Amino acid sequence: MGVLDRISEYFDVSTPKKKKRKPMQTVKIKVKMDCDGCERKVRNAVSSMKGAKSVEVNRKQSLVVVSGYVEPRKVLKEVKSTGKKAEFWPYVPIDLVAYPYVPQAYDKKAPSGYVKNAPQAQADPDAPGEVLANYFSEENPNACSIM
Repeated sequence: MGVLDRISEYFDVSTPKKKKRKPMQTVKIKVKMDCDGCERKVRNAVSSMKGAKSVEVNRKQSLVVVSGYVEPRKVLKEVKSTGKKAEFWPYVPIDLVAYPYVPQAYDKKAPSGYVKNAPQAQADPDAPGEVLANYFSEENPNACSIM
């Protein structure tokens, strides 16, 4: 065994592994906030996170939107650490839902223009009624030939 072999045992000459960068994403969280102090507490907690680029807080809708290189679970955990009850945003815009007044989707506590994201509220594209409606749709280029 030579001198170089003996020295190489003490030093690591491998190349450092590159860290995989988190993807840019937007996280929406529902948080009940009553006053300016609550809003400020949540904003400061989330904006101090590593990777958070922008933080928008809408107290009227109880909505916090965080954009950046963050993980959704960590953002939720950080908001919960302020002592507030928080969950991921469970609502979708009402115009994106086929059946907005299904009992599982309609929520009186939802902000105006939003309903819960329930599977029954989404239209089944293979349902017989939906197939017939698509025949006479304006988006169907052959609709005139059917009539």
